[in-house]
Amino acid sequence: MWAMRCVTVGMLLCLGACAMVDVSRIKQHDYLAERRADALGSGRLSDGTVQVLNVVALSADTCSKDFSDCTGTLVRSPGLTDEQRLSTLSELWMARAIKVDPAKSGAPMQDVALDAYLQSARYAYAYLFYTARQPSERAFDLRQAQVLGFYNFAVQRAVQRFFHVLPQLGTQWTQTSLAGWTVMRPQTDVRLAGDARVPTELIPASDLRFKGLRNVYQRDGFGSDFVAVAPPESPDVQVPWRDPDFVSMTGALVFDGNTLASVLATKQVRLLARDPYRDGSITVGDRVVPLGANFTAAYGVWLARSGFAGQSIRSLLGREGGITTPRILLMQPYDPNRLTVVMLHGLASSPEAWINVANEVMGDESLRRNYQVWEVYYPTNAPVAVNLAGIRKALDATLRHYDPGGHARASNNMVLVGHSMGGVIARLLVSSSGDKLWGVAPGRADLSPQKRAQLRQRLAPYLQFTPMPQVTRAVFLASPHRGTPYAQHRIARWIGNLIRLPVGILKEAASFSDLLKRTDGSSDKAWRVPNAIDNLSDTDPFIVAAADLPISPKVRYHTIVGVYKPTGPLDTTSDGVVPYKSAHLAGAESEIAIPSWHSVQDTPAAILELRRILALHAAALQPATP
Repeated sequence: MWAMRCVTVGMLLCLGACAMVDVSRIKQHDYLAERRADALGSGRLSDGTVQVLNVVALSADTCSKDFSDCTGTLVRSPGLTDEQRLSTLSELWMARAIKVDPAKSGAPMQDVALDAYLQSARYAYAYLFYTARQPSERAFDLRQAQVLGFYNFAVQRAVQRFFHVLPQLGTQWTQTSLAGWTVMRPQTDVRLAGDARVPTELIPASDLRFKGLRNVYQRDGFGSDFVAVAPPESPDVQVPWRDPDFVSMTGALVFDGNTLASVLATKQVRLLARDPYRDGSITVGDRVVPLGANFTAAYGVWLARSGFAGQSIRSLLGREGGITTPRILLMQPYDPNRLTVVMLHGLASSPEAWINVANEVMGDESLRRNYQVWEVYYPTNAPVAVNLAGIRKALDATLRHYDPGGHARASNNMVLVGHSMGGVIARLLVSSSGDKLWGVAPGRADLSPQKRAQLRQRLAPYLQFTPMPQVTRAVFLASPHRGTPYAQHRIARWIGNLIRLPVGILKEAASFSDLLKRTDGSSDKAWRVPNAIDNLSDTDPFIVAAADLPISPKVRYHTIVGVYKPTGPLDTTSDGVVPYKSAHLAGAESEIAIPSWHSVQDTPAAILELRRILALHAAALQPATP
């Protein structure tokens, strides 16, 4: 008996001594990983969802085995707040959608997956806009960030499925049925090149990774980011301007209903397709929220698919497949209310020269609100005077096309940014020639007055010009305004000898030679048209004559120079190609020397300086604040 009592007491003591709760420490990294883990990021349910399931006596395993019963219990349980219920249901439906979505295999999405994504998006939508607290009141809640992630990814996958169905619906449809849902015709303000109705591709921005771009600029917010690809242009397009073929788009799904109950009961949904350059926010459920955006993706895809690297070399050498006339490439759909920055690349180059420059400028939110970027793409084998005339003609035509009256903000106070030879051309676009360039024209002392007049008329577009009245600021980067001795270097001359001028220029040169012939058909010598490398020599007659042409007094200009291996005073240095004395311009509002090779435009320091100048320009044009 005594023994039994001892055993009993011992057992009671052991039971009392067994701790029901224990504690241990975890590493900070593990804590953060566990806090942020969810069905979308880690493939397992988040702590928030697991805790809610525990409250109603459920678990991840039971929900996986009987999904319908699990979600039904969550819907009916009175022990949960709306935020707990809706966020958990959104994540459970997201986990189900990912499980049945064949995205990794590349197979088409089936209705069961689309329905699951729409269910997840609807519960997330209800959580965000139809619970007691506004999104701004949950700004620091990790749970809201997770739910927004569920919504945005569900939108991404659902919109991709909608996109594959759109071409089958024609032009007159107002609604269609998909996976048991009524899908309404999209509302959009996205503008595609050629006024296309439907893009040929819709690429999720989150799927893209870029090499060569220093940064990817995004705006966190509501909706999923895409690159909308316009149908290819007709090959016989003769106009000089080109609308962007790759456009930024943000998609959002809006569910029918204006109360929590009606939103949860609806199976009607509409896609909103928004241009993030035009829309910084979106109104949903009478609440204004920031619109998500990716401002780099469309630009990156355009550059990756452009083929500029090979084409620019073919253009320089005058080979088939190059370009023969200047083009004005818009980096975003034309906006009459944004100031225009025009970028001109240098010799043997292309818009790729501005890879990081344009991206960094448009990555600055303040600059993005004020500016749009146009990039000039021109054949760098042609003489400077010919490209100058062609670019001026192309810019004038582009401005007339988008703003015939010339009154838009985009058509006034434009900024020119030129690198290397592009900087020389930019300077001449804001300069007055007067009669100072006629000395470089071919001629003969005994030329008849009639032929002299004909020759002058033919050469006037190249040798007589006035500043572009629309431009009030310019930035010149590593620009050989007085030429460079490196144009006479053996390698430069070897490349120069490989250059073939465009056929049109050769025909025009032949007509000039005909005018110079004597009445007996003889001439002093054949007139050789200089190519671009000839023009960049510090002894070239045109570059020498044009070096001191006066810049318009209404234009403020800035100089950015590179200094490669600096030794001695600044005026004895160069960027390895262009001497400082050639790049320097008296009267510049600012000048900065940056340790760099000739490609100074791509350095962070030069981009920061350009951003400073553009911010200064925009601020000077703002109306006075009362």
